[in-house]
Amino acid sequence: MPIFGTDGVRGLANGPLTADLALSLAQATAVVLGQGRSAEARRAAGKRLTAVVARDPRVSGEFLSAAVEAGLASSGVDVLDAGVLPTPAAAFLIADMDADFGVMVSASHNPAPDNGIKIFARGGVKLPDIVEARIEAAMAGPKLLPTGADVGRIRRFADAEDRYVVHLLGSLPHSLDGLHVVLDCAHGAASGVSPETFRDAGARVTVIGADPDGWNINDGVGSTHLDQLAEHVVRVGADVGIAHDGDADRCLAVDATGKVVDGDQIMAILAVSMKNRGQLKDDTLVATVMSNLGLHRAMSAHGIHVETTAVGDRYVLERMNEQSFSLGGEQSGHVIMSDYATTGDGLLTGLHLVAEMARTGKTLEELASIMTVYPQVLVNVKDVDRTRAATDEGVQDAVARASAELGLSGRVLLRPSGTEQLVRVMVEASSEDEARRHADELAGVVRERLSL
Repeated sequence: MPIFGTDGVRGLANGPLTADLALSLAQATAVVLGQGRSAEARRAAGKRLTAVVARDPRVSGEFLSAAVEAGLASSGVDVLDAGVLPTPAAAFLIADMDADFGVMVSASHNPAPDNGIKIFARGGVKLPDIVEARIEAAMAGPKLLPTGADVGRIRRFADAEDRYVVHLLGSLPHSLDGLHVVLDCAHGAASGVSPETFRDAGARVTVIGADPDGWNINDGVGSTHLDQLAEHVVRVGADVGIAHDGDADRCLAVDATGKVVDGDQIMAILAVSMKNRGQLKDDTLVATVMSNLGLHRAMSAHGIHVETTAVGDRYVLERMNEQSFSLGGEQSGHVIMSDYATTGDGLLTGLHLVAEMARTGKTLEELASIMTVYPQVLVNVKDVDRTRAATDEGVQDAVARASAELGLSGRVLLRPSGTEQLVRVMVEASSEDEARRHADELAGVVRERLSL
């Protein structure tokens, strides 16, 4: 079974994800990513390869990052240890330092017992599937194992955070002066750098979820648990709340009334702003099939085309890179602004969202009103044959009937899971009751026709 999933290697620390695996994975990465032209040129100039390594604050990250660094250094790679930093910071620093590649140790929004290893190529870009497969194959092959003066060195990357903060501040079109922001850092990788950056940008900042102890990451806080943030924004009378996840590659928001503003709405606000300022490449936004129908309608009303991809930020990135599009993302809050980042960046997104409030003088509630959010109901139908979902005549007839009944006021999406024996049924409609009725009816057909 492949060890790479949709976003690196992830699992229970000291379960499937052991220090031995991290060491072997790092050694294999040095073998595979050390074969390119730039790596060969560096060696020809008498220089060793360089890698940036960072982690989120979960306790297992300490031994896993140590194993990664040991694997790299034992393969002749010089390591810049950036310590606890967001995933997008690691990606930025790889490019900023002209490193050959980098590794982020994080399980993102997963609970504390889990962890993960994400590998980035030169320039801070995620690896394509074919390269991940080569690394996995190389884990069973010979290691580099240089000796003497040829082994790599591990050095503390002392100004890593400062470089990232300067980069973020330099991207802003407007200061955040006069705005009160509540930040929920999910007791994660952004706990230090996000409050500092928002304050440096001019905002008045109140912070919650910024006391990581190695075990409390994502525990009732952050972008997957917005109740505390909403309550806090209303209680202190703030203008906006910004929530990150454990590794801060996501951003969701809460307006001054406590209402959640999701990734689709954030993309809508940024897309219209960028188009008006001539910064939206080809007047195009890239989103996934799960994005709300309201996003498509709002973008159409503003003359913006929406390119649609499969679910997953890697697919959004692939489409953006194909045509050099400048904005894309997911409803979950992975927003990619390719003029400034190679991956989703929760700090960058939050800063630009609040900057748009400051630039226009509008509240977040007013800005978000450009998009009507259609009620969306998702039902996971378990223990069914997902492989027949797209071909079963009874299922497809049921989808066609529901789609015809909804007409232009809704839509149906039937999507097999990529990892489990289940089918996801998603229905959008003008009312939640209508969406629920169609979703439940379709789920019943799927269960009847595709049961294992």
